[in-house]
Amino acid sequence: MNVISNILYWISTGLLVPVIVLLIFFFIRAIILVGNFFGQYITMKKTSALLDSGIKTLTADNLDGFVGSLPSKAADPVVGYIRNVVAAGGDEARVDLLVSEYEIAADKNLAVSKTMTKMGPILGLMGTLIPMGPALVGLATGDIASMAYNMQVAFATTVVGLVVSAIGFLTQQVKERWFVRNLTVLEFVAHVVKQRHGEAVR
Repeated sequence: MNVISNILYWISTGLLVPVIVLLIFFFIRAIILVGNFFGQYITMKKTSALLDSGIKTLTADNLDGFVGSLPSKAADPVVGYIRNVVAAGGDEARVDLLVSEYEIAADKNLAVSKTMTKMGPILGLMGTLIPMGPALVGLATGDIASMAYNMQVAFATTVVGLVVSAIGFLTQQVKERWFVRNLTVLEFVAHVVKQRHGEAVR
């Protein structure tokens, strides 16, 4: 039994360095994500103002005018998808495919935030529990310096993990609202395109 316990202890202790390295990597990635998030926020705000001005009055008759009012080069991908949906015209299968492709692209954009939301607490908890073993050993042997160092590592990894998770969670929540709104607009445009094609067929 002692052999098994020692093996588990060595494995868990050996994981401390990889856990700390991953936490540092995710923390740096979280800082980058915050910068990208604010840039995306500005883009989304401009796109929302642009779409709101035309989507409320959009019909099959003024669809071409609505598309013509959109910028030829927009930072927000939804504008390109709207153009492609309108260009697809009567090809309903193609229209549905484009809507599905936007959903996949949106989910891919959320992947980093989702990963941070889940991995932050996991790595933080691992970084907390692993040093607790040596800290307890130091306490039992009277090595207060060793115990203090391991406790410092445990608390630091917890904090970093929670910060990474918080950034991932907040960006995920806001981005999901953006993408749901854009998907609703794209589906509405697709419906108008199908409606216009149906009227043309009749």
